[in-house]
Amino acid sequence: MGKMIKVGMADMNYCHAPDAITTLGLGSCVGVVLYDANTKIAGLVHIMLPDSTKIKNNENCAKFADTGIDEMVRQIVAAGASRAGLKAKIAGGAQMFAFSSENDLLRVGARNVEAVKEKLASLCIPIIAEDTGNSYGRTIEFYPETGELLIKAVGKSIYTI
Repeated sequence: MGKMIKVGMADMNYCHAPDAITTLGLGSCVGVVLYDANTKIAGLVHIMLPDSTKIKNNENCAKFADTGIDEMVRQIVAAGASRAGLKAKIAGGAQMFAFSSENDLLRVGARNVEAVKEKLASLCIPIIAEDTGNSYGRTIEFYPETGELLIKAVGKSIYTI
């Protein structure tokens, strides 16, 4: 068993099997796992916001769907992953407040999921599994050895996608 690499909020990292990678407390944030099943290299980016172009203070590329995914692809390909072989699994994007609102600022989770999907589609990276939406936070662990994304949510059974 390898070590568990932790990714913080608005952060990214990658690992090679047998190591695994995790991020805690995905609420409206989206955890995007990019991996190459052949080389068993996986990257994880913890996306907080959909679009870096709308924010003045946007030096941290990991925070945004558009720049974070680009940078994660760059890093894992540099580490030996095949660009053509990349696949994605995504989780998070919850609506963490009890009211339903059409106000875009309050729909951060849904907007993050949309932005992640658009970005991955533009890069021709297929999403092969997702667990998004609803109103609860998630902690995820990805195991490049098996390609399994483990999802833990308070009060729910652990499950794998």
